[in-house]
Amino acid sequence: MKVNKTMQVKSHVKSLKWKNVRSKWSQPPIRSCDLNSTPVMARVIQEAQAPVNKKSKVKRLKNKAKSVSDKKSSLQSDLNKSHTNGSSAFSMDNDSYDSQDWKSYSKSFNGNAAHSSNGTEAAGSGRLEGESLHYCAERNDQENHAVLLMQKDQTLCFRGKCFMTCLYGRVEVMGFTIEEGQQSYPLFSPASHCPLTITALESTADSRDDKMAATPVLRRYLPAASRKKLATRIRKNSSVILLEPMEMPLTRFLSSFTDLSELFSPTMSELMSAVLDTPLNGLGMIPLASAVEGLKMSPSYTDAVNTVVSACRGDMDGCAVILICGTKNVGKSTFIRILINTLLNHTAGVDYLEGDLGQTEFTPSGCLSSLTVTEPLLGPPFTHQRTPEHMIYYGQTSCESDLDRYLESLKFLWRRRSQSRETPVIINTMGWIKGFGFQLLVDMIRFFPVSHVVQLGHSGTTQCPALTPEFLRTAHGCQTHPPAQTALDEFTESHSPHRSYTHLIVQSDFQTVGRQGTMKHQRSNEQRELSLLAYLSQLQSPEPGPVRPLHCLTPYQVPHTAVALGVVHCDVAPGHMFYAANGSLVGLCCLGEKVTSRGGPVLLSQAPICPCVGFGVLRGIDMTRGLYLLLTPVVPAVLRKVNCLLLGAVSLPSCILTTQPGFEGEMPYVTTDYSFDLTGAGKLRVFKGLARPSQIGMQ
Repeated sequence: MKVNKTMQVKSHVKSLKWKNVRSKWSQPPIRSCDLNSTPVMARVIQEAQAPVNKKSKVKRLKNKAKSVSDKKSSLQSDLNKSHTNGSSAFSMDNDSYDSQDWKSYSKSFNGNAAHSSNGTEAAGSGRLEGESLHYCAERNDQENHAVLLMQKDQTLCFRGKCFMTCLYGRVEVMGFTIEEGQQSYPLFSPASHCPLTITALESTADSRDDKMAATPVLRRYLPAASRKKLATRIRKNSSVILLEPMEMPLTRFLSSFTDLSELFSPTMSELMSAVLDTPLNGLGMIPLASAVEGLKMSPSYTDAVNTVVSACRGDMDGCAVILICGTKNVGKSTFIRILINTLLNHTAGVDYLEGDLGQTEFTPSGCLSSLTVTEPLLGPPFTHQRTPEHMIYYGQTSCESDLDRYLESLKFLWRRRSQSRETPVIINTMGWIKGFGFQLLVDMIRFFPVSHVVQLGHSGTTQCPALTPEFLRTAHGCQTHPPAQTALDEFTESHSPHRSYTHLIVQSDFQTVGRQGTMKHQRSNEQRELSLLAYLSQLQSPEPGPVRPLHCLTPYQVPHTAVALGVVHCDVAPGHMFYAANGSLVGLCCLGEKVTSRGGPVLLSQAPICPCVGFGVLRGIDMTRGLYLLLTPVVPAVLRKVNCLLLGAVSLPSCILTTQPGFEGEMPYVTTDYSFDLTGAGKLRVFKGLARPSQIGMQ
């Protein structure tokens, strides 16, 4: 929705500023989910901004953004045209309305203005908010997109989601540089994480005429009047970006649940800082004022990223292997995403080894995986769920019950990784850094050929001993003991007596460091549910339309004799195996040996370490015909290799079972008539290979 404002009412708006604020507090509260609602948006703008009697228009969100890659060749011919004396298509009259408008904006932006050589004034760096967005953004209602002009070091912090294309210049998002001519990238800024920020960078082309070079770009996306306004405001190092609405199966599926309907809207604490009346309204993104802090990186944070990137770009003996460790809620995942995005500015891919069972980056929780990242990560984990090259279903969000299986699974993944690659490797670890968790870190540094250890901490400490090369010479691990062994001696054929690496300490200083966030969807279990729901959204059709509940989808029929069924997180009696697995999430795995049956179901007695290709929902078991009824997004060609279903402690989110629309009668798999006070009502947990620290010296 767009509300046009005139210069004649600006003074009247300022005079009514405090009056409108007082009257706004006397009105009923506005929910963040109502920001996309036309009547509420109109009321907010009318009461909090200015009384404008313009009739607003609402455009339906498009399904996807237009790619500019096919226009690159035609644009290049326009960019290469020479112009006499640097003349441009649009001249800027210092006495014109646009010029005076721009001067007024420039003087009010951040309270400072920089004078250019031609006598005009250009805006300084800072947050784009409020009135500045009316000078820098233009809307095309027919195409339902907006074009935003940004000067060097200007930033746009927002909540929501959109497709972004850099039409001219360069911008940076979470460490990744996006330049003109590249594809459109999806940006996700949900309320569960720190708001996303777009930053304009300095241009690399110093010789071209900025106005003449950007004019053909603007001509393709804006009408004449809007194009002329932006063209007169282009300065040296300006960047022009295209913002388009985004709708996909992931966003449709998540928004279908009541508790997640406000996921991409500002939080209640951010609502008063939301910039509502801008040309960006209706695109699925809401700018935030400078009162809301975006991503905050400490000097040690930036230095560590630069050190690792410089090492990866330099001449190293082999590829860099970077292990990231630190306690919970210290920012490991965000650091890894920024590091991967920054490395992708210089290399085609980055290898990633997942060692965190609880907060996985590319898969649902309970998995260990390895894959090569080739696209930037411009959102939290649930927005970029992918199928890894190699994956093992561990089945739990913590490894404390079976440390040996955890370490052996990581070794299995490292062996599967191609050793001939020269791309950097990033190893993620758990936030468990006390006791046995710390000993696991010692083992991992010794097992893998680590070149850099980045240890994150807060409040001036690392919350555990510093994992320096000197410390590892005398440290005890779960499977290793001093003197320190070299990395994976048994299968890397490395026999040097001691190996060194670079140890970096990063001190995080963002607001909620070291403790659980207070905003909605920030808890660890909520993050895990979001990743699992994002994976299940792949069951939805890619075409626009209503969301189909899982009970309306047609399942695969799998004979009991074709696959083995096992439970990896607890002991279950064979006669109760089907009761435990029915209506649960299962890992689709591939055993090395052939499954043989004597006419009945095949049940595993212990948890195997074997490849996993994906996940499915065992929505029913037909005992009469001997069939498993399975829902999964895994393609049939890959399903033919599956011969094992593993049940773990990772359960389906309750909203999947309790909010299914179109269901009448008693809801299956849901009951309130259950008591954990009964003997045997809860699961039986078995701890394998777990010794007390006081007993380590006695072994």
